[in-house]
Order: sequence, then C-alpha cells, then structure tokens
Amino acid sequence: MSGPQCSVNIMARVAVLQGPAAVGGVEQNLAAIERAAGDAAAAGARLLVTPEMSTTGYNIGDLTDERAQSLDGPITWTIAALAQRYSLTLVVGLAERGRRGVYDTAVVVGPAGQVIARHRKVHLFGELDRQRFVPGNRLVTQFAYAGRTFGLAICYDIEFPELVRAHADSGTDVLVVPTGLMLPYTVVSRIVVPARAYENQMFVIYANRCGTENGLEYCGDSVIVGPDGSDLARAGAEEALLIADLDAAALTDGRRRNTHLADRRLDLYSGAATQFDRRE
Repeated sequence: MSGPQCSVNIMARVAVLQGPAAVGGVEQNLAAIERAAGDAAAAGARLLVTPEMSTTGYNIGDLTDERAQSLDGPITWTIAALAQRYSLTLVVGLAERGRRGVYDTAVVVGPAGQVIARHRKVHLFGELDRQRFVPGNRLVTQFAYAGRTFGLAICYDIEFPELVRAHADSGTDVLVVPTGLMLPYTVVSRIVVPARAYENQMFVIYANRCGTENGLEYCGDSVIVGPDGSDLARAGAEEALLIADLDAAALTDGRRRNTHLADRRLDLYSGAATQFDRRE
C-alpha cells in the first residue's frame, strides 16, 4: 500500500484497487471489492476505483454474455449496498446488457447507493473486445465529486488523445480509467498515462488488473498521476491498494504554468470540433 501524499489543500483522498489477482466468479470478485472498500474507508478515502470488468471478469470468453446484466441487476445492487455501508463512491466495471448488445461498462455508484454515472467503452481493443462488445457512443462522460468535475474512460480509450482532450475541453479535472492492460504494453501506464495527465492538466486515476486470466498476463502498474505528470502512487505487479490525496493547488498551479491548452492554434487544426454526446 502506498501512503497518502501530504497536502495543505486536499481536494479528495482516493483509492485504487489493483486486482483481484486470481480468476474468479462474480461472487469472488465482489468479495475482493468489498475487502478493498473496507480498507479504503479505513484509510480515509471516499472514492474507490476498481479495474475494467472488475465484477464480472474481462477475458472470460462465452461467460461474458452469461454474466452480462443490466444496470438494475444484482451486481449493481451489491455495489450500491457496499457504497452505503462504507460511505464510499465506487467505480466498478461490468459487462452491461443494453438495447444494442453487451457493453464493456464502468459505473459510478454514490454513497447513498445511487448510480451517478455510466461510461461504455468507446474504443474496442482488437478481436478480444469486438467479438464480445458493442462500442459506446458517448465520448465524454462526467460526474461531480468533491466539488470538481470527474470524467470516465475505459482502458484503450486513454490511448486516443482526442478523447482525453475532449475531456479537458469539457472541464474534466480528474480522469478515472478502469483498465485491463496486459503485457507487453507497459508503455501505456508508464509513458502514455503521465503524458495525458500533463498535456491536459488533469489528474488521472488508472486502475489495472494483475495476475493471469485465461492466458492474458496483466501488467499491474496501476497509477495515480498528478497534472504535472508525476506519480502520486504506483503499484507493482501484485494485488495492491493505492491511496493518494489529490491537491487542488496542483491543478491551479499547473494550469497557470502550463498553458498548452490556451496556446493551441485551433484556427489551424482540422476537425477540432468534436461531438461529445450522442444518443445510444
């Protein structure tokens, strides 16, 4: 576990579950999330982020369709009960059954047990995703937390600068990214994620899986990154719980010093305007 960062202007204390390390069923996954929720609450965190498909499993073949549920199903009920029990806002991943098919979804549940946001993965990764999921059509999903604007992306989404820049243009202060990054793509967590934080002047909370799941070897390396691109907390390859304080002054000071967003030449960029919100 990484200890909280010292700060004189704490915006939020957040936690990241890296895991679970072992392949499990839905009940086992929910039990791992419950343990992390208890530990996060005991450490003073009020937001817990878990990895991509943390409740159902990610690389699970035909079980994806079997475990898929609507957002008013038993998985969400259980997460809502945990959020209430531990006074947490929980970000979890699941296979969501929707009108057009099954989505790779991240859902945010508040401490009163209410669903406050849902993001469906926009960018599908190879046949692993395309044979199981339909893509979401909402580029920017946001929710209010701790007096700030938080945004959602899922795994491969963050590897597209257009999506993260759309978040910056829409006022996102903290981008929350449940992920399932596997070897050999450690470049994403070690270089791409800090770069996205720096170039868009936002915090990024990147929650990865670890261990092996049906032949996929996840690389761990979950990280909480500040607007200056530096690590506030980073995990290794094993199951872990990260804790970090997000300092509001880091946003203010960073945006004052780093003026890339204001200095862009939008008059010269083609396709700069993006449709952020489409009906699904």
